[in-house]
Amino acid sequence: MTDMTEPNRARTAEGGTDVPETSAARKGQATRRGLGDPGGRGRTTIADGVVEKIAGLAARDVLGVHAMGSGISRTFGAVRDRVPGGAKSVTRGVKAEVGEVQTALDLEIVVDYGVSITDVARDVRENVIAAVERMTGLEVVEVNIAVSDVKLPEEEEEEPEPRIQ
Repeated sequence: MTDMTEPNRARTAEGGTDVPETSAARKGQATRRGLGDPGGRGRTTIADGVVEKIAGLAARDVLGVHAMGSGISRTFGAVRDRVPGGAKSVTRGVKAEVGEVQTALDLEIVVDYGVSITDVARDVRENVIAAVERMTGLEVVEVNIAVSDVKLPEEEEEEPEPRIQ
């Protein structure tokens, strides 16, 4: 039963004791615009390329990863890197499919000779998942890794031969 002599009292959510309403509480309710958390008022979209860059950088940080991408993409990348104004492609060897709350990644890597490929692949997965989820808030549902080559110690870096001599 509610005491009708005190109209400025409000019931607690649990139906417990009455708590006096203050003018500050009423004022705060009156001036608050919108409902809910301000961070939830709108939509954030993240482009595939953003996730690809994050994943590419995270994969390159793993010990045992020599390069990213297939032989042909690395060759074209080396040519592009030598062109004035051309930038290194951090997305080489990375493909992302980004949804509203999840993402899936395909990586193509070249490992150094002598390292455990399974250990490198596990470390790449862990590093990529941690970086992408931390920076984007997206859930990484899978990271598929294709090892396309092994860098042998005696192999020279693949650089195109100069056409002009």
